[in-house]
Amino acid sequence: MRITLVVVGKIREKFFSEAVAEYEKRLSRYCKLEIVQVPDEKIPERASPAQENLVKRREGERILAQIRDTSYVIALAIQGREMDSEGLAAKLAGLGLSGNSDICFVIGGSLGLSDEVMKRSDEAVSFSRLTFPHQLMRVILLEQIYRCFKINTGEPYHK
Repeated sequence: MRITLVVVGKIREKFFSEAVAEYEKRLSRYCKLEIVQVPDEKIPERASPAQENLVKRREGERILAQIRDTSYVIALAIQGREMDSEGLAAKLAGLGLSGNSDICFVIGGSLGLSDEVMKRSDEAVSFSRLTFPHQLMRVILLEQIYRCFKINTGEPYHK
């Protein structure tokens, strides 16, 4: 299975980078993982709704340029469907069984995802109604993907 994360912005804190590296190492035995970072757009101070939409659209164009036509796309969005770890594990297993072995998760910028990215997505998933920093969300997502593989292989970890 190929898992791609398309994310907006760079990780700046060393502790987040170390956590990402640890999960990349752990996941290497379960899947081919690729993390694609696209540049974030500078948001003007006191941005108008039109300026915010322009920022999301520009970031969205960069995101869409990185998504393969064959990818099953899961957007992380606060308005998405919430599920537990077992549900996400079942989702990934089901996708693999149905021939969708190229899965792309998308984490947008601080303003969220453009309408165009949401339209390209096959579904939207919310990890919480809370707002998380995008750098931390990358770590949380990788941990959950790792947890899914552990659940699906019957290995101890997820309790």
